[in-house]
Amino acid sequence: MKDWFKSGSPWIWLTAGAVALCVLAVAGVLWISAARGLTHFWPRAVAETTFRDGERQVRVIGELRDTEEVAVRRLREAGFQIDTQAAFVDRVLIKLGNRDLTGQDFRWYPRPLLGELSYPQDILTVERHEWGNAYGHLKAVKEAEQIVAEGATAWPALVERVQRAQRLFAEIYRIEKFDIGDINYRIEQLRLRQRKAELRGELTDALKADLERQREALQAQFTTLQERLQRLRDDIGRDTVVLEVADGSDIEIKLALVADVYRPNAMSVAEKIGHYFRKAWEFLRDDPREANTEGGIFPAIFGTMTMVLVMSVFVTPFGIMAAIYMREYARQGPLIRIIRISVNNLAGVPSIVYGVFGLGFFVYLLGGNIDRLFYPEALPAPTFGTPGLLWASLTLAILTLPVVIVATEEGLARVPRSVREGSLALGATKAETLLRTVLPMASPAMMTGLILAVARAAGEVAPLMLVGVVKLAPALPIDGYPPFIHLDRKFMHLGFHIYDVGFQSPNVEAARPVVYATALLLVVLIMVLNLTAIYLRNRLREKYRGLEGV
Repeated sequence: MKDWFKSGSPWIWLTAGAVALCVLAVAGVLWISAARGLTHFWPRAVAETTFRDGERQVRVIGELRDTEEVAVRRLREAGFQIDTQAAFVDRVLIKLGNRDLTGQDFRWYPRPLLGELSYPQDILTVERHEWGNAYGHLKAVKEAEQIVAEGATAWPALVERVQRAQRLFAEIYRIEKFDIGDINYRIEQLRLRQRKAELRGELTDALKADLERQREALQAQFTTLQERLQRLRDDIGRDTVVLEVADGSDIEIKLALVADVYRPNAMSVAEKIGHYFRKAWEFLRDDPREANTEGGIFPAIFGTMTMVLVMSVFVTPFGIMAAIYMREYARQGPLIRIIRISVNNLAGVPSIVYGVFGLGFFVYLLGGNIDRLFYPEALPAPTFGTPGLLWASLTLAILTLPVVIVATEEGLARVPRSVREGSLALGATKAETLLRTVLPMASPAMMTGLILAVARAAGEVAPLMLVGVVKLAPALPIDGYPPFIHLDRKFMHLGFHIYDVGFQSPNVEAARPVVYATALLLVVLIMVLNLTAIYLRNRLREKYRGLEGV
């Protein structure tokens, strides 16, 4: 046994066991996120049953979402009249929908008080832009308060009119966001141009008249678009669908408010698969709605990718240059050792501290001075003196800078001294040796530092809450207006989106699958970024492998 310990085999097995536990933990996280997140897009059957509420029977319509075992004593204390000798019974979580009518989206029901479950094929699931889902039996389709289809003909007529309403809604969205947005942008540019001329004393009567003519032309375009929008809104608001809800009453839902409609109990397997992939694509493509618990997360994906790329542009050259100076040029002594210790300690500073630093130094100090020097016409509205993409990227660049410096220094240290001496002996200068020989051989280590920096930056949330991330961004940081990349804009981030939906949502049960799906997507995004960088690193390693033993 003593010889076995001396051989080092126990430590090898402990290391292997620790790695295996880490792999299992990661696999478990991915499995839970996938199991609870990817099922969110599958069309769930809508059940109809009865609930015994005291002496009366209440009809219930909704999706069965969860089941758990609960003590009968607790249910009786809550006022449920359960006649059973068992100590525990099941209770079922049902998504009732129709939140505008009932005031609640989900409710737990004791299973003994529920009747037999049925799944009528005429039950509709209506996804709305507001108030979540609505469930009910399809009764009729109306146009301008007149019934145009009911009974067996109601469903084909409804599908046709919903598709028409969706086309009109997309056109309204395009006009509001792009056409009117473009006019508002140009009007604001005219205002800033006039204000800038006033501050410089260059606002002549001719310039003022020219700006006014341009403003009137834009205002005329705006009026034309407003009239067109009103016609589209009147057109899209003519159609309604009539549903019989759980309490037996009929409700009318305007198709202008409907995002999607389908009959989950009547769908075939092929239709469900098609619905699944369509909803998954909408999740990746669309903007969020309903306090981020519905819709898509494209702005968060785009914001995360943009921030990581801008951060990489800043952290990579500065981290590499700092490492080159400390390893290749600086005199090795107490000062450099203190700097290295400080760099290593910076890697352990809590990220929220970097956020506070970024808010105070970048936003208030640098941003405020930039506004006073270069954007006085926009004041008092800040341009760079407010949290935004640039400050968030710089804050995360400082946060991840120690990782890049340490990894690059280690790569430079592994380059054999004989390689440097051979290059110098052949007549190359120190700079040429560094650029053409040493740095290419150390490039895999540089890529390793970048991989670690990207992985940490993509998952950080705390500092971003102070320096640029928001719950819902009005515009993407990249668009078609000069300078095209708007570093002053606020942005959405997948990590903050998970925090906001998971802990700040007013509808926790509806938000839960969105949290898992977003978390899985964030992990996949980080894996894609890392695998890309790892591929490049391995290519570089293979290219310079022959020089390692020189």
